[in-house]
Formats: sequence, structure tokens, C-alpha cells
Amino acid sequence: MPKILSESAVESYRKNGYYFPVPALTPAEAAHYRGRLEASERENGGPLQSNKRHKVHLLYTWANELVHHPKILDAIEDVLGPDLLCWTTNLFIKEARSTSFVSWHQDATYWGLSDDAVATAWIALGDVPHESGPMHFWPGSHLREQMPHRDTFHQDNLLSRGQELAVEVPAGEGVEVPLKAGEISLHHVKLVHGSGPNHSGGRRLGLAIRYIAPHVRQLKTRDSAMLVRGVDRYGHFDMEQEPKGDLDEAALAAHDDAMRRQVAALYQGTDKGAFRA
Repeated sequence: MPKILSESAVESYRKNGYYFPVPALTPAEAAHYRGRLEASERENGGPLQSNKRHKVHLLYTWANELVHHPKILDAIEDVLGPDLLCWTTNLFIKEARSTSFVSWHQDATYWGLSDDAVATAWIALGDVPHESGPMHFWPGSHLREQMPHRDTFHQDNLLSRGQELAVEVPAGEGVEVPLKAGEISLHHVKLVHGSGPNHSGGRRLGLAIRYIAPHVRQLKTRDSAMLVRGVDRYGHFDMEQEPKGDLDEAALAAHDDAMRRQVAALYQGTDKGAFRA
């Protein structure tokens, strides 16, 4: 029996490649974690940029707490099973009136993971209404084969390579994904999705947590991940440790090591050597 999703919700995820909204955090919890994110930004001297937006759970204790949040793990367990690794986390922040966007794409394109037992929990740390540029999902697109993409490295594209689908998404196929603060959406690693600019007067704040089943392998390099529930019987990934303090020496070293591995996978075949914000 599912832990938090209904059986019909699990079936909807299998059929459509996504499910939302899932009430994971209370409004008070969402405000708490937003406050800790924005405190981290103040200490940083401005919004987190470049590598600090990726593998965030290795740098900051607040992000690590979210990766281990019981309700989020319960929802992911309902679609991936009881043994779970966190492969990475990514902050997707669109400032008020921002031109930043995310092109139509499939997450699986450059990740180098061996199969599709991979799901994203996208956490809204503030309200994500229509005007803020919420995600759009192409229902059922995860059931297709991997589609061709092209790299753009567009300065406003929040994706690492500015990758975009090289085929047209049929008109009217996108389902908008507005969320309230504390809600999450779940989506499959092969689901086509994207989002537009933020036309609102507020920030659009989201943390994407990428969970994998331990049998999944990294095909491009020796990678690392964090065991967050159950057991790892396979040993395909080197185990990451939880940060004991924000940006402490051990956390910075672990993050640097993990990012070097991930950069090697994500940018394989290009002349790029580091993440862009």
C-alpha cells in the first residue's frame, strides 16, 4: 500500500509521468526553510550562484533536512520503492520580473544514469502561481524513447547546457503546475517539462531533489550519492555524508568532490568545465 499517495495517484504518476500537488510541508515549514535559504543568500552576499545552486544538500543543513523530510521520502517511496538515494539537488530561482526560463527538456538526456528509476520532488518554498512561471508537463511523454536535444547555453536558460528539445511539443499539450508554498510535484526522469519567465513581483523559489533507486548506475563516471532511506545493496555510488554545519570545511570538501564527478558526467562532449547559474 502507498504511504502517502493514493493508489489512483500512483497510477496517475505511472500513466502521465507526474503527480501534483502533494502537501509535503506545512506553510510554517515552508516559510522556515525559505527563511533559511534567504539567510544563506545574505551570508553569501547575494543569491546563490553557479555550483552553490547544485548539490545544495551537501553545503547547507537546511537543504539536507529537506532531502530527508519524511513526507517527501514517503511520496518518493510510493513511486520508486523503499530504498532511496539522493543523487543531487538543484535550486531553481527566478527573481521578480526575471527573464530566466527552463526550455522543454527531459532530465535523462545528459545525466548518464542507466535506467529510469529516477524521480524528482520539486518543492515550492513560496507560492508558484501562473504569473511566476510554473513548470509545464507534457503528459505521457515519459513513455516515449529518449528524444533528441540540442545545446544552446542560452544565458537566461537555467539548465546546465541550455539544453532544449529538438522536436516540437504539440500545441496545447503542456499542463501547468501551479503550487502553494510547501507543496511538491513529482515527475519522471524522462518526462518532457519546462517553464517560462517570472512575470510576477515576487521571487519564484524551488528546490528540486533528484532521487534514484540504488540499482541505477552512472554510466559516464564514478559518481556519488547519499543514502536517505533503506539500504544500498549495489554499491554503484560512493556514499556522501550529511553536512554537520553550513559551509564547514568538511561540507565544502565533500561538495567539491561531488561536483567534480557530476560536472564530468553532465558536460561530457562539450568544452564546458563548470556549472552555470
